[in-house]
Amino acid sequence: MNVIDMAVLKPETDLACPATAVLKKGEGRSLKAGGLWIYDNEMAEVRGSFEDGDILSVEDFDGYFMGYGFINSASRIRIRMLSRRPEHKITPAFLESRIRSCWEYRKSVIDTSSCRLIFGEADFLPGLVVDKFSDVLVVESLALGIDRWKPLLLEYLKKALAEDGIAIRGVYERSDAKVRLQEGMERCKGFIGEPFDTKVEILENGVRYQVDVKDGQKTGFFLDQKNNRAAIHRLCPGKRVLDCFTHTGSFALNAGIAGAESVLGVDASEFGVEQAKANARLNGLEEKVSFVCADVFELLPELEKKGERYDVVILDPPAFTKSRQATKNAVKGYREINLRGMKLVRDGGFLATCSCSHFMDQELFAKTIREAARGAHKRLRQVEFHTQAPDHPILWAADESYYLKFYIFQVCGER
Repeated sequence: MNVIDMAVLKPETDLACPATAVLKKGEGRSLKAGGLWIYDNEMAEVRGSFEDGDILSVEDFDGYFMGYGFINSASRIRIRMLSRRPEHKITPAFLESRIRSCWEYRKSVIDTSSCRLIFGEADFLPGLVVDKFSDVLVVESLALGIDRWKPLLLEYLKKALAEDGIAIRGVYERSDAKVRLQEGMERCKGFIGEPFDTKVEILENGVRYQVDVKDGQKTGFFLDQKNNRAAIHRLCPGKRVLDCFTHTGSFALNAGIAGAESVLGVDASEFGVEQAKANARLNGLEEKVSFVCADVFELLPELEKKGERYDVVILDPPAFTKSRQATKNAVKGYREINLRGMKLVRDGGFLATCSCSHFMDQELFAKTIREAARGAHKRLRQVEFHTQAPDHPILWAADESYYLKFYIFQVCGER
């Protein structure tokens, strides 16, 4: 459906096509447990004609109504569910209510100056991610069905924000993730609407950042660590801090703004390090927060050999695994980096460590940290445990929505 068609849609127009997808007997276990996905091997048939991206109804093998969802025959995730109730037909009014629900939730749980407004399946809008950086929206569309309705959904979102006095200056699309190829879609990025300056200044936890929504990683900045960055503030006053995998310097700058004596941030990306240095200057922290471009796995053993020790070590690595098959190698990486990090913490100092991989679940991550502590001959006292910020809600039964694990430990020598 094109933009002109959307402009004349009535609020109660039924957007579903007349087709019905039918599950095989005994299949749809994830769906029946509260999930939102139906896989290709769970489908028996589709009755009626449809086009990929259409909304259709879903029934169990015995005709029991299961809900409405988007279908895409090019994807292993054949259907992504939108609603489970027969009276909740998918209409423009229904979609607008979903958008408003997302905004009302964020206003209740987090500072909305910069935050994730829509988090895909966890907000019952599968495949759609929207981040707000001050007065700019960045959208990522990862599923064919939601992509079709993206212009309408963004208009509803801007309308809801405007009603609270928030004027959006521009919208930028970052639908350039490889996963789009698995959906039979092309990767794309660019302005939606009028062009604007894609360098956006935001304020979070008292720290100012220059966010590059065009060329930064993902949507430009990792908002999911907002509360975790705040959690290190009380550990850092007067302390010597090492921030590994610093990206654009967010943890390092939080340590600096909290009163650390000195902070060293390390990242393998020259682009990221240059952004981090610019952010340090933006906050007047360049004298005590410095950055170096280096491979963390190579640098930490060198620091250990030199006898360097830190009061606080922060480990915020990228996801070492993005598939279940690669988890074994990821465990080795997490074990190694945590062992090296612990060895650099002075006795009684603190280690903040995290994993952003969905496949590295909490139990496995904790086991890996425990093994690293044994190898480093250190004792750990857990101080805090957090997940992602609440603007990235974790939907129970949708396991993919839970990915970030964040621990703070006190690191002690053998007693």
